[in-house]
Amino acid sequence: MKYTVSMTQQVLTVSCKLGVEAGLALIIDATLQGFADCCNWINSTVDPKVTGRLAIHKETYHYCKQTFELPANLVCQAISRVSSNRKSAKLKNSPVKKFKPTSAGYDARIFSFNEHNWTVKLTLKDGRYSFPLLIGNYQRHLLSGKTPTSAILVKRQSGEYYIQIQVKPKPPKTNDSNECLGVDLGRKSIAYTSSGDNWDADDINKLRDHYANLRKNLQYKASKGTRSSRRRCRELLKRLSGKERRFQTWLNHTISASIVKSAANNKKIIAIEDLTGIRDDLNQEPRNREERRRTNSWAFYQLRVFLTYKCLKQGVKLISVPPAYTSKSCASCLRIGSRNGKAYECQCGWKCDSDHNASIVISKLGVSVNTPEGSSLFCSLDRDDSGLLKAHTVPLAVSAG
Repeated sequence: MKYTVSMTQQVLTVSCKLGVEAGLALIIDATLQGFADCCNWINSTVDPKVTGRLAIHKETYHYCKQTFELPANLVCQAISRVSSNRKSAKLKNSPVKKFKPTSAGYDARIFSFNEHNWTVKLTLKDGRYSFPLLIGNYQRHLLSGKTPTSAILVKRQSGEYYIQIQVKPKPPKTNDSNECLGVDLGRKSIAYTSSGDNWDADDINKLRDHYANLRKNLQYKASKGTRSSRRRCRELLKRLSGKERRFQTWLNHTISASIVKSAANNKKIIAIEDLTGIRDDLNQEPRNREERRRTNSWAFYQLRVFLTYKCLKQGVKLISVPPAYTSKSCASCLRIGSRNGKAYECQCGWKCDSDHNASIVISKLGVSVNTPEGSSLFCSLDRDDSGLLKAHTVPLAVSAG
């Protein structure tokens, strides 16, 4: 299951295993291959600068319909996939990769869901077929009473077939509040909240270092030694593939669920830092190979995505604030203090864990943004030795997320 979040709508994707007989598996494979061939031909034929779906449709539809022997709506889905991939690639300033025969998009004209007997009907290359859903109570609960109009047919590496059904639940009304739970995201502490909850990154860093060293040794051995030892090393690398990523995903799900649950129970909004582009900025600094690897494996964006859709699901408001000076500003007096590793100290006498201090500053920024009356963040003016007034405040430019 996964969520996609937009400003107005939340889409829940329910992954359901299909019961497929051997004969139908060949038809599905032929359909997926034809869909991929159609996408690749469109992408190689149409000018790369053209990204609009209608423009691509006018140029390729009739030829694809006759050549690849796909149903009309599958051809339209192939055109839509090329269009969306080109738009995403344009934002990343990278070319569209080759399409593989592993998935195909479906809409309401070529896909239907029957809750009565828990089956789906899919239009394939040579006709329409019904498939039973091999699902449990969790998927049944998510699909019960829903009328989905879109899905994605997927063939996994294991050879099993899944249908990813997309439903659009109505999110609850967002509860506004004058109290805010600030969350500081970092590498030493994955997340530190203003209420004192902390998820240390030592375990995940040890795991990442372990897998990095293991991959390094296996990759070296896979290129040296006997033929059988190289084969065993490649097989072990294949088995290890994805274990680190799955653990990080599980950890971010656990952390985000706990944060959102705490905010919902205490009727608070959540404020986090907007860390967009921080990885590029950090990589410009002189770093050794190990620090660069740890920085690039920091999954802060995934945690933000999980927080976003869980907040939308629970009706909790989420606000993003700029990270500038949140770690240096004092949570007590808002002056710029001294940070040394995990220790923070200010001339006003405030001493605190640096990440906890930052989370409190973030929570105050969140309250300031969420208050219609405007900012309440200020500090008293002091005079320096020469008699001039001086003060250090935190920046107030924020954006709702």
